[in-house]
Amino acid sequence: MQRRQPVQLELKARTRGGRREGAGRKQVRASGLPHLRRPALASRHPVHVTLKVRPGLPSLRGDRAFPVVRSALKAARRRLGVRLVHFSVQSNHLHLVVEAADVSALGRGIKGLAVRLARRLNALFGNQGAVFPDRFHARALRSPTEVRNALGYVVHNYAAHLARDGFVIPRDTRDLLSSAAWLTSPPPECAPVVAAETWLLSEGWRRAR
Repeated sequence: MQRRQPVQLELKARTRGGRREGAGRKQVRASGLPHLRRPALASRHPVHVTLKVRPGLPSLRGDRAFPVVRSALKAARRRLGVRLVHFSVQSNHLHLVVEAADVSALGRGIKGLAVRLARRLNALFGNQGAVFPDRFHARALRSPTEVRNALGYVVHNYAAHLARDGFVIPRDTRDLLSSAAWLTSPPPECAPVVAAETWLLSEGWRRAR
């Protein structure tokens, strides 16, 4: 941490014209997520992505909404340099574990998925406007332990929410609105996900201690 240097304060004279102090694009959006350049991404590192919908929409886990979400995920599972390997659908957000060629491909792929989802959900609910108003959150997974923990968090996320609400969930319960069915076996062609290609996501996480 750098030591702050003393700064001499001064009163600024009022001026007319020119750039107004505080004008221009703000660095932090209303969501609180800084609009900063994302760090570089190595293709060997899977990414845990979170997409949150705007407040007020019906649950994405509903009988009408989930088939729409699943169809959009399947259509985007291997597009624009991004491969969707795991997911879970929650009431107001989605967790995705993806592989991407680089940070640019990650941005294109997730934004493309968000647009596809927004169009289908707006058509379903009879709404207009942004469905995902916030910038998506992305975290690169760089070790077998990080990948194992992220996979457990994603496929068991709904059970964790229920447990926090006081419900007792059997250990072998599988969330059918996630990719838990293909956690330890390759997905079939009809699945909304594809098989992993990175070592960390295909084999490495199994060796984590």
